[in-house]
Amino acid sequence: MTRDVLRRDVPTPRGREHVREVAADGDVRATVLLVHGNCSSSAFFDPLLRALPPDVRGVAVDLRGYGDAEVRPVDATRGVRDYADDVAAVVDALDLARPLVAGAGVVLQLATDRPDLFDAILLEAPMSPYGFGGTRDVGGTPLSPDFAGSGGGTANPAFVAALAAGDRSEDAGSPRDVLRRFYVADPASLGEPLGELEELLLDSVLSTRTGDDNYPGDRTTSDTWPGVAPGTRGMNNAISARYCDLSGFATSGATAPVLWVRGDADAIVSDASLFDLAQLGALGAVPGWPGAETHPPQPMVAQTRAVLDAYAAAGGRYREEVRPGVGHSPHLEEPDVFLGLLLGLVDGAVAGTTTVRAGATPPAPAQTPPSAPLEVQP
Repeated sequence: MTRDVLRRDVPTPRGREHVREVAADGDVRATVLLVHGNCSSSAFFDPLLRALPPDVRGVAVDLRGYGDAEVRPVDATRGVRDYADDVAAVVDALDLARPLVAGAGVVLQLATDRPDLFDAILLEAPMSPYGFGGTRDVGGTPLSPDFAGSGGGTANPAFVAALAAGDRSEDAGSPRDVLRRFYVADPASLGEPLGELEELLLDSVLSTRTGDDNYPGDRTTSDTWPGVAPGTRGMNNAISARYCDLSGFATSGATAPVLWVRGDADAIVSDASLFDLAQLGALGAVPGWPGAETHPPQPMVAQTRAVLDAYAAAGGRYREEVRPGVGHSPHLEEPDVFLGLLLGLVDGAVAGTTTVRAGATPPAPAQTPPSAPLEVQP
């Protein structure tokens, strides 16, 4: 049975939020909260919401600057807390008592700030706890004191301009091309080219508000390669390690079981990300790369694993689920598998047990880069 998705505004003390929601039929066995990532919106979860069983309530939130949420500036000096606080306001306004949550960096921030909020956490292809770009080891050491190589200046200006123009073409580097080549490993998972699902997802990508206050944010110059450093406003600065450090999740006091789901063909978040300027420099796509001794690619996956290992050592539990041949959007690429993993968490939470274990040992991931690197960071 396919569920009907309700779209509505949610007034909160922080502003007007917007959600997609499926109500439970009868008694609510569990509530699932879904939080999207960069250059997308709650629409990315539309198929998942429709597939939830009738006794599960599902709520997907539009973050500020995306979808139909009220457009407000992002104070990047707070890291991703503007987004996390907005989601928390929705949780409170809708009285979502101890939901399960699926998402990435914003979810980690929210779980850190409110460690008793969630019964279980599914991290889907999350960025590193040390943000995106500009760090060198599992401890998140910056490549330079000004965190050069991260922030608003790392986005491809042509991609930003295409978003602002609402470009729906199939041209190389267009939002549709990026969606097909980088959001997923196999564009066939988006359905027929120019089909209903692809158009829905492209609408979502194009909902991204561009500019210094939103995506990608402002920028500053740097004397250190690659010549750009974070500003203080907008999304890409909010996910710079200069302001974003989610490693505190490990010792936050949270104890919810964590299931970390990622694909081994993810070109956006990996230890050799094609959206990391250091990796692009190593590939010769960004000139002047100083070399691996001073500017190695960010070990994004290893950084996440180190923080989750510390979470397990502090009393939490987690499992790393690596899906072969899957890219950055497991819930789109393997919808039945992802739904099964999510409902496994639901069953465990309802039964007061867990299906994840501490210190999980993952299989060795294989890097499967797309046909060509693209200097853009969705």
